[in-house]
Formats: sequence, structure tokens, C-alpha cells
Amino acid sequence: MIYSKNNSQHYIWGNNCDSWVLNDSDDLSVKQEKMPAGTAEKLHFHERAEQVFYILKGEAVLHINNEKFQVKSGESISIKPGSKHFISNESEEGIEFLVISSPSTHNDRIEIEK
Repeated sequence: MIYSKNNSQHYIWGNNCDSWVLNDSDDLSVKQEKMPAGTAEKLHFHERAEQVFYILKGEAVLHINNEKFQVKSGESISIKPGSKHFISNESEEGIEFLVISSPSTHNDRIEIEK
């Protein structure tokens, strides 16, 4: 089956951010996500999953182990298991990106209180 935002599972997270689940098996998760301007997710880490964030539109800021990375459209960044991280949109326009996780992050997200 061919998946897109039009026919995949959708959910809202954070402050009105969108996620479309393009693949969710035990070994691989692929989500397309959209974040409005000025939004951010909570600081967290994954014990098992490695993640790749690929920016489709706009410029995202990835905070990884207390370092800040600006990732532009057409660029990606990898996050190793155990790395404390979160993505934010510090721009004035929405961003869209893919989050590819192996294995899936299902039951593998530990949030960190600031």
C-alpha cells in the first residue's frame, strides 16, 4: 500500500503539532510531522531507538545533549540512543519534517523534567 498524509493515521501532539504515521513496525517507524512557528517538544531520550530527522520545509532547531543545531530544508541530523534531545521551531513559519526511528520508538520515550 502507498501511504501519504491523506491516508495514514494522524494525531496531534504538543502545541497543535501534527504527525502522520507512514510506517510503524517493531523495527522501523517513519512519521511526517508539522510544527507551527514558535513550538517545541519536551526534552526526552530513547533507550533503544536511533532517529533521523529530515527537514522537508523550513528550518528546525535540534537540541541534542545541550548542543544546538540548525537544520534546514533538504538536510538531516541523526540522534543516537540515550541522547537527550528535542526539536523546536524558532522561526516565524511552519516546518515539516520526517522522523525515521529504528527500532520504533513505541514505549521507548523517556521524558526529562527540566
